[in-house]
Amino acid sequence: MDQKNKPWWTYIIKCSDGSLYTGITTDIERRIEEHNSSIKGANYTKTRRPVKLVYKESYLDRSSSSKRESVIKKLTRKDKLKLIG
Repeated sequence: MDQKNKPWWTYIIKCSDGSLYTGITTDIERRIEEHNSSIKGANYTKTRRPVKLVYKESYLDRSSSSKRESVIKKLTRKDKLKLIG
């Protein structure tokens, strides 16, 4: 499947210190691996490893996924925890 046909994911990971990080990707497994062991992981998560995927939503395009990421990032921690369930 080429890049244009892949779904975009908005995701939340829980870091080892209990904090939450929200991001987007087209390959959720690869991205979590990057957060856990690669220099390609976000600077925020590099000092908070290991991380664990706790929530994900799929979208048809990057724009929709980015908009949802923005909404989630503006939520309070309490509301993010409600979303996660």
